[in-house]
Amino acid sequence: MTSPLRSGQAAAGASPERKGYLDWLRGVGVLIMIEGHVIDAWTAPADRTRTAYHWISFVGGLAGTPIFLFLAGVALALAAGTRMRRGRSPREVAALARRRGWQIFGLAFLFRLQSWLISAGPARTLLKVDILNVMGVAMILAAVLWGAGRGRWSRGIPLAAAAVAAAMVTPIVRAAEWVAVLPGPIEAYLRPAPNVTTFTLLPWAGFVFAGAAAGLWLDSARDTREERRIAAGLGLAGAALVLGGYLASLLPPIYAVTNFWTSSPTFFFMRLGAVMVLIPLAYAWNGMSGRSWLCEYGRSSLFVYWIHVEMAYGVVSMALHRRLPLEQAYLGFILLSALLFGLVKIKEHVRTTKFTKVTKDVTEKSLSWSS
Repeated sequence: MTSPLRSGQAAAGASPERKGYLDWLRGVGVLIMIEGHVIDAWTAPADRTRTAYHWISFVGGLAGTPIFLFLAGVALALAAGTRMRRGRSPREVAALARRRGWQIFGLAFLFRLQSWLISAGPARTLLKVDILNVMGVAMILAAVLWGAGRGRWSRGIPLAAAAVAAAMVTPIVRAAEWVAVLPGPIEAYLRPAPNVTTFTLLPWAGFVFAGAAAGLWLDSARDTREERRIAAGLGLAGAALVLGGYLASLLPPIYAVTNFWTSSPTFFFMRLGAVMVLIPLAYAWNGMSGRSWLCEYGRSSLFVYWIHVEMAYGVVSMALHRRLPLEQAYLGFILLSALLFGLVKIKEHVRTTKFTKVTKDVTEKSLSWSS
C-alpha cells in the first residue's frame, strides 16, 4: 500500500510547495516495497527459513507500508493548508480532500481489474483489500475529521485520537463475533481473511490519521528553521513511541485475544514511531545530498507501485516465482529497481516534453491573438 503512492502532494490531489525530504522518504519506502515483494515472490522455499529472509520481511513490515500511509496523511494536511492559504474555504478544502480519497479508492479496484485481466485468477480477487483500498477510505475519514475542526488543534487532536483508537480497538474488532455476520467483502475491511486480504482498516488507517496530525504540525512552520525544529520534534516523539511500545510489550496483555505482530497496539505504535524517527533523518540527509534519485522515485511512487506488482507476482516473472536462492532474488530486486527507475525517467521525460509543447502552443496562440 500514496500509496503505494505518488508524491505526498499528489496523493492528496494538490501541488503545493514540494518538500524534498518527504519525497526522499517516500523513495525509501518505494525501495523497501519493491524489495519486500520481489523477495517474497521469487525466493525458493528452502531459503525462506533463513535469518536474512526473515529480517528482510521484518524491515518491510516495520516501515514499508506504514511510510506510504503515514505520508498520505501528511500530504492531505499539507495540501489542505496550501489550499486554505490560496483562498479556499474550509468546506471546499475538505470536499477536495474527500474527493481525492474516493479517487484513490476507485484506483484500488482499477488496479485489481488490471491484475485480473493480465494474470487471470478467480473473480473474487477483484474485491481483495490492499493498500490503496485502505488508503482511500482512511483519507476520506481523515478529511471528514479535518473538516469538522476549525483550527490546527481542533483538527489535530481528533486525528491523533483516531489513530490511537484505530490501534486500540483492533484486537477487539478482530475477535468480535458480530464481524462474522457481515458480508465477506465488508468483513475483509475489518479483519484479515484467508486468500482475500492481510490489509484491514484497523489498524492500518491509523497511520493515515497520525500522518494527517503530523502534517498539520509541519504545515504550521513558516520558515526553514521552524520546520527543522518541528521535524526534530516528530523524531523525538517517534523515538518515545518506539520505546513506549517496546516497554508495553513486556507487560501482560490487556486483551483476551491478540497477536503482537498483527493486531497488537504496541507493535502499531512501534511502527508509527519508526516512521516518525525517519522524518528528521530524511530532512537532514536530503539537505546534505540535495536533489536525489530517491526523490524522483518518491514523486513517482504510485506509478512504480502500479507496474511493479505485476512484474514481481504476475505472469511476466512466472518462471522466477519461488525458484531463486535468496542471493539471486536480491540481485533480481536490484535489477528490477534499476529497470523501474529507468521507466520513471522515461515517464518524466514524456510528461515534461508534453507539458513544454502545450505551454509553447498556448504561448504562441496568445501572442498571435494579441497581435
